[in-house]
Amino acid sequence: MVEVQTATEQIQKLAQQFRVDSIRATTEAGSGHPTSCMSAADMMAVLLSKYLRFDFDKPENPANDRLIFSKGHAAPLLYAMYKAAGAIDDKELMTLRKFGSRLEGHPIPQVLPWVEVATGSLGQGLAMGVGIAINGHYLDKLPYRTWVLMGDSETAEGSVWEAMACASHYKLDNITAIIDMNRLGQRGETALGWNSEVYAERCKAFGWHVIEINGHDFEAIDKAFQEAIKTTGQPTVIIAKTDKGHGLPLTQNQDNWHGKPLSKEQAEEAIKQLGNPADIKLDIQKPAAAPGAGKIGDTKSGSGKFEMPNFPGPIATREAYGDALKALGQAYKNVVVLDAEVSNSTYADKFAKAHMERFFEMYIAEQLMVGVACGISTRGKSVWSSTFAAFFTRAYDFIRMAEISRATIKLAGSHAGCSIGEDGPSQMALEDLAMMRSIHDSTVLYPSDGISTVKLVHEMNEVKGVSYMRTTRAKTRILYKEDDEFPIGGSKVLKSSPEDQATLVGAGITLHECLKAYDELKSQGISVRVIDLYSVKPVDEATLQKAAKETGLIITVEDHWTEGGIGDAVLGAFAGKGQSERGSKPEIPQALPKVVKIAVSTMPGSGTPEELMDAAGITSPHIVRTVKSLVT
Repeated sequence: MVEVQTATEQIQKLAQQFRVDSIRATTEAGSGHPTSCMSAADMMAVLLSKYLRFDFDKPENPANDRLIFSKGHAAPLLYAMYKAAGAIDDKELMTLRKFGSRLEGHPIPQVLPWVEVATGSLGQGLAMGVGIAINGHYLDKLPYRTWVLMGDSETAEGSVWEAMACASHYKLDNITAIIDMNRLGQRGETALGWNSEVYAERCKAFGWHVIEINGHDFEAIDKAFQEAIKTTGQPTVIIAKTDKGHGLPLTQNQDNWHGKPLSKEQAEEAIKQLGNPADIKLDIQKPAAAPGAGKIGDTKSGSGKFEMPNFPGPIATREAYGDALKALGQAYKNVVVLDAEVSNSTYADKFAKAHMERFFEMYIAEQLMVGVACGISTRGKSVWSSTFAAFFTRAYDFIRMAEISRATIKLAGSHAGCSIGEDGPSQMALEDLAMMRSIHDSTVLYPSDGISTVKLVHEMNEVKGVSYMRTTRAKTRILYKEDDEFPIGGSKVLKSSPEDQATLVGAGITLHECLKAYDELKSQGISVRVIDLYSVKPVDEATLQKAAKETGLIITVEDHWTEGGIGDAVLGAFAGKGQSERGSKPEIPQALPKVVKIAVSTMPGSGTPEELMDAAGITSPHIVRTVKSLVT
């Protein structure tokens, strides 16, 4: 007699398959989080079988639903879902966490084409999901749904509630968050345990439609997903009470199993109890064709012409940035701008007034802003995020994870250095260059006048990965002509002669101090070279090495702490590189010239920009004295 299975029975078997595959893969790897996978297996079985609309053969399809595992340590469950969908086979599943495998300990995009964003640093997935949902609702206007699986522990992160507030503010009824409330964190019970009522009250207070369920009740799960899809005008969160390690007496609701695989003997017994390995394959529902939806990133159409703003006199680079953004938005329709409630200071409001449909206010929530930018960028948009440079430090982990995501996002930080004046050190970015330089493969730019700012915004728009522009508060005079070019990785030699006895290297506000020092030194019969290091990373090694060889002395001047800024970028131009390929010889470093760093070394207070810069020793008289002490 042939056994006839109901749809529910098939889903139940799929959930057990997910548990078995999570155990098998983590035991083979010798590491991982099987119990975190087992608690959410039932919900993911229902989602994959009935509700997720995704073409695994065409992950770039703009109409695909998006699934984010914010609890990235449950990656084996995600990979088990890919196996059931036919995207990977069992052989690859068993390569989990092994060197060279696509199936890393936490999911990574590009390596896996079905993954949108890198997760693993908890509390970030929802913000990224909000970005993807904003794109679908407001920009591409496509009917895809964003599903975000969250752990209950990560709700302790403030960034989760920033994302909750934003999703409600923008009425994102195309996003569903699923909180896997399994009670146990890494070291014991979470702050709220199974107190679903408190989770619900908080989520309701943030404007979400709340559904509370037993996360192992297949009928309840099914009804919750149906309700989420039908809810309009607000985002939905499903709070699911689950057991960590569900389905196995050894692990179910047992402490001290977080991040621990089962031994081979334990795994063998567990697999027998769970029903032995199965190989259910699903025919995943594909999304309906979206009318007028093209390929990701085909929204670059615009005027096609980047208009150069007119600057009749001195202008702050932060204002020139706003002018450049406005022009960029006219030229390219895929440009999107986010701001952290300071757009009248960053001048991103110029873009907002011209292109309001592509401007999104994130309010004072810098972590959210970077997470949303990362999410929007996955759909082929050029996303620019602006705030005071000092406040990007709060979002550093999001910036770090954006790079791991291989995301392309543009960051612009204004009000840099002690030259901002009276506001005092809490508003002064004095570590931002060091922070942004430390991001792998990042691009760091620091224009010194209006024209170079506009040109660098245009260049930055084409840069892949994480890029950062530092702008200043004070107005500075125009140094360049409209036909000057500013390639990434370049610099500008503004003053040079065969008699140069030293090289002054500056950028932004201090470049102008270097030029004042040049004039004073020249009047005293001392010739120096002046370089505008507008590209702090990558740095123009060739120009710096030539200057060092010809002048023998380099003096860097910056409105930044001594550590990690322009001075260290210049020193890097003379450091050798280790072997880049197996068997290759390390590069021999250039002979290190004399390098003197003039930078901010004591904590500033309040005062005028002139007073503070003078107290920091980064004004032209200090530069002149330093040069004279070294060359005479």
